[in-house]
Amino acid sequence: MALMATRTKLPRLLSSGSRSPLSGRLGAMRSSTAAAPVESRPVGLGMLGLKDYEDYRRSLYGEITHKALLVDAAGTLLVPSQPMAQIYRTIGEKYGVKFSEDEILNRYRRAYSQPWGRSRLRYVNDGRPFWQYIVSYSTGCSDTQYFEELYNYYTTDKAWHLCDPDAEKIFKALRKAGVKLGVVSNFDTRLRPLLRALNCDNWFDAMAVSAEVEAEKPNPTIFLKACDLLGVKPEDAVHVGDDRRNDIWGARDAGCDAWLWGSDVHSFKEVAQRIGVRI
Repeated sequence: MALMATRTKLPRLLSSGSRSPLSGRLGAMRSSTAAAPVESRPVGLGMLGLKDYEDYRRSLYGEITHKALLVDAAGTLLVPSQPMAQIYRTIGEKYGVKFSEDEILNRYRRAYSQPWGRSRLRYVNDGRPFWQYIVSYSTGCSDTQYFEELYNYYTTDKAWHLCDPDAEKIFKALRKAGVKLGVVSNFDTRLRPLLRALNCDNWFDAMAVSAEVEAEKPNPTIFLKACDLLGVKPEDAVHVGDDRRNDIWGARDAGCDAWLWGSDVHSFKEVAQRIGVRI
C-alpha cells in the first residue's frame, strides 16, 4: 500500500484445514448410501478434493467456477518499483535524513505494527495523520515538505507498476466471459487516482477501499461491501491476495472463496484458468 506496508508472511496452512466458504452448500452433496457422513456434518474441500470442488462450482454456473473476482491491490495487482526504505532515504537526504536503509526499514516495521490511536482504522480519508507518524518515526524527520513530497510520490506511476504484465488482457477476457471484477484493498483515498495514473482503473466494476468503507481487512465487512457493489453473493466470489491473514482469512470469514497469491496462484492467467476462462 502507499508509503509502503511491509507485511510478514505467515506459515501456509494445509488446505484440508482451511474453512470452506461453501461448507453449508457442499453439505447438500452428501451421498445417500449407508456410509454417508453424519447429516449435520458439512463436506469440506479436504474430503472432496480440488477437482471435485471445481467441478461442483461449474455445475452451478456452467463453465466458470465464480461469478466475481476480487483482487487485492498492493502486493497482488501492484508492486512498488523501488524498495520503500530506499525511497524514504533517497528523498529524505535533502531534508537531513541520516538513517541507513536498514534502520529505516526496521523502524518502519516497528511503527507500522503498533496500534494506531484508539481506532482500528489506519487509513481514514487520505491517511495523512497516520502516514505522517510512520514517516517521522521511520526516518527521524518531521519536515512537512519532506512528508508531502514522499506522500505525493506514492500516488504516481513512478512509485508502482503492475505485478503481472498480462493483467489487462486477462481481465478483459474475464469480463467478456461474464466474470465481474472488483478491487478490495486496505488503502487510503489515493488508490483511485493511483489506478488512474496506471491506466487500470477502468478494468474493474467496483472498488472497496478501506478508507471509504471504514473497515480494513481482515474485517469481513470490506469483502461484503465489494460483493454488494458487484451485485453478487459472497459465496459466488473468489478473492485473490498475498496476505494470508488479511486476504485469505478475511475473505473466507465473509463467505467468499480465497486463493493466496504466490502460493495457490502465481499469475492472473492461472487465476482465469482456475475460474474456467481460457486465455
